[in-house]
Amino acid sequence: MGTREDLLAAAKQCLAERGYARTTVRDIVAASGTNLAAINYHFGTRDKLLNQAMMESSADAVQQILDSLPARDAADPAARLQDFLQQLITSFTEDHALWTANGESLAQALHSPELRAELGSAQERARTELSGFFGPAAQDARLGALLQTMIGGLLIQHLVDPEHAPTATDITAGLRTLATLLPADGGT
Repeated sequence: MGTREDLLAAAKQCLAERGYARTTVRDIVAASGTNLAAINYHFGTRDKLLNQAMMESSADAVQQILDSLPARDAADPAARLQDFLQQLITSFTEDHALWTANGESLAQALHSPELRAELGSAQERARTELSGFFGPAAQDARLGALLQTMIGGLLIQHLVDPEHAPTATDITAGLRTLATLLPADGGT
C-alpha cells in the first residue's frame, strides 16, 4: 500500500476504535506510520480524511451485508428485505463505533457545506445502488430512495435508543400494512 492507502486504513481503524470526534491527527499518524504532512498532502485536512474513511467503511459494511444475502428471490422480496434489515441491525451492534462515527459525521455536516456535499453525493450513489435491491426487473429509483431513508432512520433510532428501536420484523410488517393503505394507482 502507498501512503494514501495507509492513511485511509489508519483512519478507518481509528474511527472503529475512537469514533469521529475523538480521532486526532496524532492517532492517525501513529496508526499509519506516516507523518502529519502526509495527511495534508493527500487529503488536505483531518476531516476530509475521516470523511473519506467513514464513507468507504459505511459503504463497505452495507455492501458486505448485501453480498451475504441469498440470491434475489423474486417470489419473496419481503424475506429478502427482512434479512437485510436484520443483518443491518446486527451490524449496528457489532460495528457500533463505525455507525456512531457515521452519525457523528451527519452532525458535522450541518456545519460544513463541503462535508454536506460529500455526504449528499454518497447518499445519491447509495440510492442508485439500492434501487436494484429486488432485482433488475424491479429496479426503481424510488425503491432506492425508500431503502436509503429506512437505513438512515433505522441507524439514528439504534444509535439513540437501541432497546426501543424497531426490529426488522416490525419494519417489514409496517410496510405491508402501509401498502394496504395506499391506493394502487399511486394517487394521493
